[in-house]
Amino acid sequence: MSSERTPTTFPKNLLANQVAIVTGGSRGIGSATALRLAEAGAHIVINFVRDERAAESLAQQVRALGVESFAVRADVADPSEAEALVSTTLKQFGRCDLLIANAGIWEGAPIEEMAEAQWDRVLDTNLKGTWTCCRAVVPPMKNQGRGVIVIVSSTAGQRGEAGYSNYAAAKGGQISLTKSLATELAPSIRVNCVAPGWVDTQLNESIFSDERFKRKVIEGIPLDRLASADDVALSIVFLSSDWARHITGEVLNVNGGSVLCG
Repeated sequence: MSSERTPTTFPKNLLANQVAIVTGGSRGIGSATALRLAEAGAHIVINFVRDERAAESLAQQVRALGVESFAVRADVADPSEAEALVSTTLKQFGRCDLLIANAGIWEGAPIEEMAEAQWDRVLDTNLKGTWTCCRAVVPPMKNQGRGVIVIVSSTAGQRGEAGYSNYAAAKGGQISLTKSLATELAPSIRVNCVAPGWVDTQLNESIFSDERFKRKVIEGIPLDRLASADDVALSIVFLSSDWARHITGEVLNVNGGSVLCG
């Protein structure tokens, strides 16, 4: 698992005093994103489900960057818990400017072997969990007159993924949700998504233990390396900021050229 971080730094006033919720924030892309948003000046609410120790440790790292941060346990597949996550944020900060809908799981099976529970578990976390958080955060964003939502999808949602049809369906749904909300919520709320390819994170640690498979994956990436979590985080901060103020409904591919979509 790579912890590679580029030497790029964001100006501290890029997102100064904005408040961001990062779902699935205790590890991987979520953790890298929380740190980069904080570097740009945002206060961070770190959502987690199981790993409280990792979430609290990350909150400490974020606070060391000079912003406020705390961790909130919430299973975003449950609408009431997603609403509580947003309510807690509003109680603490009085506003919510950014939602990074990153919570997700990756598990699959051949379609004829896939249990209903497995289908539901992936769709509930990845797609329904995105919907619950968007539904909860939109009213306060509308009241503020502005907001940004960035959804973390995947190349699987663009080209499909054999053996993981549940995951691909959820990620494709996130892309369609992005496009729908971008027009529905304009002009005050921008909605975009990133579509990473293979990323060297804990989520993929077990599959990349097979060095031959890992090499085959890298050979299919024109930039000749796996993305780091930080590569994706950099793109998320860009879409969150006024650098992207005229971008909405976009699917930003972060895949090293492995999937080329117009």
